[in-house]
Parts: sequence; structure tokens; C-alpha cells
Amino acid sequence: MSEMATHGGENEPQTSARGKTRSGGGDPATRGRTTIADGVVEKIAGMAARDVVGVHAMGSGISRTFGAVRDRVPGGGKAVTRGVKAEVGEVQTALDLEIVVEYGFPISDVSRAVRENVIAAVERMTGLEVVEVNIAVSDVKLPDEDDEEPEQPRIQ
Repeated sequence: MSEMATHGGENEPQTSARGKTRSGGGDPATRGRTTIADGVVEKIAGMAARDVVGVHAMGSGISRTFGAVRDRVPGGGKAVTRGVKAEVGEVQTALDLEIVVEYGFPISDVSRAVRENVIAAVERMTGLEVVEVNIAVSDVKLPDEDDEEPEQPRIQ
């Protein structure tokens, strides 16, 4: 083992004739840029908000109706970003969420839990600082109220 230390082991960077190391310059983590699209942050925030107990849905009634139709179209997929708008900078992001709260849950408690969950998820997954999460409660889902999704067609 001492022989490796005195003669230079395989894991040490090799030097060129000029005495500079041949591996790239500096810390590998600083070589290049990572950009995160608004949609990525919107998906993370949408999933985190939906995980909170008391959140019935995301978005306004009209956007939920259009989303339900889009969900039924082959290839349309589930709109995870419905009710979420993000502005993403180089190191910070700001979010606007529109939620529907289930009847009986304190709106202030649900909003606080959504805000905390969204901030934790976005900061953990993206490394961005979340500077604000604005929440608009657009509706309250009553227990006997049907969802605003169109009926299934009888013939497919």
C-alpha cells in the first residue's frame, strides 16, 4: 500500500507534460447549467397539493370540466398541472394554485398544509427556492354534490 502512495496510484489524476491535470477543470458539478421548465415545477406542485387531506380538486369548475373531457381522450392523459401556474427563474420559483376544498375542513388549515407540502416537495426535488405560494380557493365540495364531470357516453 505504501508503494502505491509513493509512486501515484491509478485513481490519481494524471498530469501532462506542462504539469496540468488532464481531467476537466474544476468541480464536475459546476460544468454546465441545469434549467428546469415551468411545467416540471407545476407537476411537482400539483402532485404535492393533491396529497393534502381536504383538497378535493385543483382548478376552477370550468378547467376541471375541460380537463375531465381531455382525460377521456386517448393520449390526453391526466392533467396533473390543472390549477397550478409556476414562474421559474434561475434559482427561485413562485407558484399560484387554485384548489377546491372538501366541506368540513378548515380552509386556513388546508391552505397552510398545501403551502408547506408544495414548498417542501418543490425545493427538495428541484433545489429552487420557493419564494411564494399563492392559493385561491375557488369552491367547496359539498358532501351531496356531484363532481362536474360530463357523463360517460352510452356508446363507445
